[in-house]
Amino acid sequence: MRPSCRSFSWLSACLLGVAVSTAAWAQDPVASDDIGLFNPEAAAHAFPKRGFSPYANRNYPTRVYWGDQHVHTGWSADAGAFGATLGPEEALRFARGEQVTSSLGEPVKLSRPLDWVAVTDHSDGAGIIFEIRDGNPALMADPVLRGWHDLMAAGRGVEAASAMIAAQSNGTLPDAVKDPKLAMSIWQKNTAIMEKYNEPGRFTAFNGFEWTSNAGGGDNLHRNVIYRDGKDKADEVLPMTTFDSENPEDLWKWMNAWEEKTGGSLLAIPHNGNLSNGKMFALSTFEGDPLTREWAETRARWEPMYEITQIKGDGETHPSLSPSDEFANFEKWDQANLAGVPKEPGMLEHEYARLALAQGLKLEAELGVNPFKFGFVSGTDTHTGLTTAEEDNFFGKHTGVEPSPHRWEHDVIKTPQVNVKGWQMAAAGYTGVWATENTREAIWDALKRKEAYSTTGPRILVRFFGGWDFEPADAQTRMPAEAGYAKGVPMGGDLRAAPAGKSPGFLVAAMKDPMSGNLDRIQIIKAWVDQSGNLQEKVHDVAWSDRRKPGADGKLPPVGNTVDVANATWTNTIGTPELISVWKDPDFDPKLRAVYYARVIEIPTPRWTAYDQKRFGIKMADNVPMTVQERAYTSPIWYTP
Repeated sequence: MRPSCRSFSWLSACLLGVAVSTAAWAQDPVASDDIGLFNPEAAAHAFPKRGFSPYANRNYPTRVYWGDQHVHTGWSADAGAFGATLGPEEALRFARGEQVTSSLGEPVKLSRPLDWVAVTDHSDGAGIIFEIRDGNPALMADPVLRGWHDLMAAGRGVEAASAMIAAQSNGTLPDAVKDPKLAMSIWQKNTAIMEKYNEPGRFTAFNGFEWTSNAGGGDNLHRNVIYRDGKDKADEVLPMTTFDSENPEDLWKWMNAWEEKTGGSLLAIPHNGNLSNGKMFALSTFEGDPLTREWAETRARWEPMYEITQIKGDGETHPSLSPSDEFANFEKWDQANLAGVPKEPGMLEHEYARLALAQGLKLEAELGVNPFKFGFVSGTDTHTGLTTAEEDNFFGKHTGVEPSPHRWEHDVIKTPQVNVKGWQMAAAGYTGVWATENTREAIWDALKRKEAYSTTGPRILVRFFGGWDFEPADAQTRMPAEAGYAKGVPMGGDLRAAPAGKSPGFLVAAMKDPMSGNLDRIQIIKAWVDQSGNLQEKVHDVAWSDRRKPGADGKLPPVGNTVDVANATWTNTIGTPELISVWKDPDFDPKLRAVYYARVIEIPTPRWTAYDQKRFGIKMADNVPMTVQERAYTSPIWYTP
């Protein structure tokens, strides 16, 4: 087995970078000829700059801040029409750890508070759904809006939501819901709520919105736009909507104009390429033109992160794209776009993050810039206002699939060709950010530099560094974070031209969420462009539990399974609390571009479906999965010769 951490306290120190380096004590510098006496000269030699405290004067991030950058409340038209009654204020109270009552009257609370959240209600008609529901006279003069109000009043909110989504997609929304004065008043109310709950050092509430392009009638090109700034700058310009344009390039222009006008900072986070029917990572512009260097520079500037997992499926890779990856078939939504239009051959290749990372390397060689140079985040995409990403506390996508005995068989998408069931919802994920403090500025800056990572819910701690001088001993010190920053770059970083005769090394460390399963393994995924210009990938197991040995095929045997499905529980008698390793690329070619990221896999634990089956005393169909191997994905590190 590869090197691993030996005690829980050991890795809690090494991940946070807070313990004394073994190198500092190697020569016992404070010893003297007289046992027990202090030697000032030796002490000065041992701590010439740092002083006695190993924690003083650190200038790198030492803790993870957990959050969700994708939260919808009842202010989003589709959420409110489905019956969501919680608004931005309730969403923030819940995220910071308070107990609230769900839209269906259920008391709900997180197991642990989050550190930050971005409420990203759809900018198209944000907040107006409550005005329609409540019968605002100015809106009721329009017969279409009056009809939606009547549907909601009659308990037929799903029909109203479907009608609104269709109208938004085909550009037939009534003008009354696009009134800029009404929209600005609602936006200013939203930013005031963010200011009320933003407490630097304790809890961060980001201003944000979702720009919801459903180009072509359901092809998902959605982006969450996150502000670094507060209300004073956010209020200067109304958020862009798809009434203005469904072209992502126009969103980038809007962001640029906003920054020039306000002096503030924005970034955009795309999500659910798996529902874009081949458009998220297409090799042409929105209008079908060839890609240019300017286009690549613009996309890379505004979109430094990609949401890799959420309720509507995991977006790392797909079994048909990564047939040798035994963990590729994870929480897949791969049948159609949002409108239920089935996929056609060739679409999947432009929908998943791993292949996009590889394609970005090839585009960089052609254009001079990598447009797909993004890190990884997660979100819930909740439409209930509840940021619940825990399997045993999962409240679903919208109020129609909040906990009930029947939500597993609910038709999420149903057309003559496609049927996505409620049990296919994933319990979503959280984003871990390595930042220097819990403030808008520090967390936003970490997202911008890609020093953040994705999990499928558990709060797994992960460090990932790349460099040319890592040694196996760096995985045995008590301060790998210090070794990582001193010798290399963190996740999101770049390695340039290789020193002669050297291969890149990677220092990776992970520790389990204390409330979740033990760790099965750490893998490093490499993607590259070979000498013939073909895209390649390989998954390397670099650290694992339980003294397993790879088979003749190089594959590591499964870790096992302790899940008791009937009782929705498991035991941590397999796996390990922590893993750490230094791995060097054995197939490195200094002439070829490459990208690397780490994937941490847990042992099997009960899926949310198992908890529902147990709590409601029901029996689901045999094809419904009852276990899950949760995971974390680090942002990549790139090698560019």
